[in-house]
Amino acid sequence: MDHEEFAARTQAIRARLYRTAYLYLGCEADALEAVDEAVYQALRGLKKLRQPAFFETWLMRILLNQCHRELRRRRRLAGEESLPESAGPDAYDGLPLREAIRRLPEELQQVVILRFFTGCTQAETADALGIPQGTVATRQRRALALLRLELGEEETP
Repeated sequence: MDHEEFAARTQAIRARLYRTAYLYLGCEADALEAVDEAVYQALRGLKKLRQPAFFETWLMRILLNQCHRELRRRRRLAGEESLPESAGPDAYDGLPLREAIRRLPEELQQVVILRFFTGCTQAETADALGIPQGTVATRQRRALALLRLELGEEETP
C-alpha cells in the first residue's frame, strides 16, 4: 500500500475513528488527538501491515491501543477515577446509557462501543480486539444483560 492509498483509506474512515475515540475518551480534544496519533503510528508502521484488506481493523486496533494509553494516563493523574465528574461542555455525558456503559468492565465496554456505536460487525470487532468471535458474542450478551439491569434500576423512582 502506498502513501496515497493510505491517505484515501484513512480519510474514508476518519469519522468512524473519531466516533470510537470520543466514545472511549469522552472528550473532543482527546479524541482528535488519539485519532491523529493513531494515524501517525499507522503511517509509521505501514510496512507491518501484511494484508491490506484488513486495513480498517488494523487501524482501529492502533486507535484502541492509543485510547487505552490515554485512559491509563488519566488514571495515573487522577487516581482511580478515569473520567471527570464535572459538568461543562460535555455535560450530556451524564446520560444514563452513557454512564452505564462507562461503569461496565473494560472488556465489555470495548465490545459495546465497537458493535453498537461505531458499527463494526462481530468479525471486525473480534479482529480489532484480537479475540475470537465467540468471545465477542459472549461479552456482548453479558454487557447487554448488565446494561438492562443497571438501566432498569435507574428508571425505578
